[in-house]
Amino acid sequence: MTSPADLDTPALVLDLDVIERNIAEMAQVARAAGVRLRPHTKTHKSPLLAAMQVDAGAQGITVAKLGEAEVMVDAGLDDVLVAYPLVGERKLLRLRALLERASISVSLDAVEVAEGIGAVGTDLGRPVPVLVEVDTGHHRMGLPPGEPSVALAMAIARVPGIEVIGLLTHAGHAYQAADPAELHRITEREALDLIRTAERCREEGLELREVSIGSTPTARVGAQADGVTEIRPGTYIFNDVQQMRLGVAPESACGARILATVVARPTAERFLIDAGSKAFSSDGGDGPPFPGRGVIAGRPDLVIDFTTEEHGVGHLTGDAASLSIGDRLEVIPLHVCSAVNLFDIAYGVRDGLVERTIPIAARGRSQ
Repeated sequence: MTSPADLDTPALVLDLDVIERNIAEMAQVARAAGVRLRPHTKTHKSPLLAAMQVDAGAQGITVAKLGEAEVMVDAGLDDVLVAYPLVGERKLLRLRALLERASISVSLDAVEVAEGIGAVGTDLGRPVPVLVEVDTGHHRMGLPPGEPSVALAMAIARVPGIEVIGLLTHAGHAYQAADPAELHRITEREALDLIRTAERCREEGLELREVSIGSTPTARVGAQADGVTEIRPGTYIFNDVQQMRLGVAPESACGARILATVVARPTAERFLIDAGSKAFSSDGGDGPPFPGRGVIAGRPDLVIDFTTEEHGVGHLTGDAASLSIGDRLEVIPLHVCSAVNLFDIAYGVRDGLVERTIPIAARGRSQ
């Protein structure tokens, strides 16, 4: 086996022991709460890691794009939620091909989108399962909870070739929570708004079997809400600085690191590494209690101040002699999902050795 010290940099390194613990912990959260776990694979874009999640108890997976779904179905994963509205003839043709090979459901928030998908279901002779997205505070997709979403769900249910099986939401605004108490309030609001909207749909005669909430920060608390049937966390498999800031995960639970090499020491305080925005992405804001463009594992004396495309530029707060050109650093990304998408392969490490390479097979599949 190869040592990580022998890898060329920048490299995406995955701690297999940490990842396996993270997978098992979230699976146990779902089991204990009596809800289904449908992890979002846009975090890792790897059929191998998705299969590990399913083997540990996940009852299907979530993807963001059809390209990701095609990669996962090609690898044998056969229960997939495409959590994205599908618009346009090309995408509908691809959806039809997937529906002939696997169990596929789709989320949406408009009758016009439902009509295109319904035409596929009509052509196949069986309705396409869909979940109606509800805006519980993120203000990205969906109508507000309550009557607006109830009316929308009822209208979509009347579209031929469609079966409305549930409601879905993503509390992306949870990432802006100032403290654990605010995060808890956002989570409770997310679940309650979705549950009450589902109850109103049932009162109107629309039977729903899924009430699905997303996001790693809200999954553990939201799973406990009476009426939630499914959780769709993604980042939990790796965790990142965002989860650390929210108090959701400690550094020891961050299983994905960007291995980088110190390539310059222009001053006693400044250092450069060979990983910039094309390794970390520019996604995710910095701030207390973890300043900088990522956390350098085990080196609180080092801060990455900014990145350009190929450079990470930081400063040293301690002894200048403690960092030299050629030293290797492990950087926990601010937002791991967008960072992983920048690599073709990851290196799975256990006990200080590279145990396997893991293709990021769905990277770049944004169509």
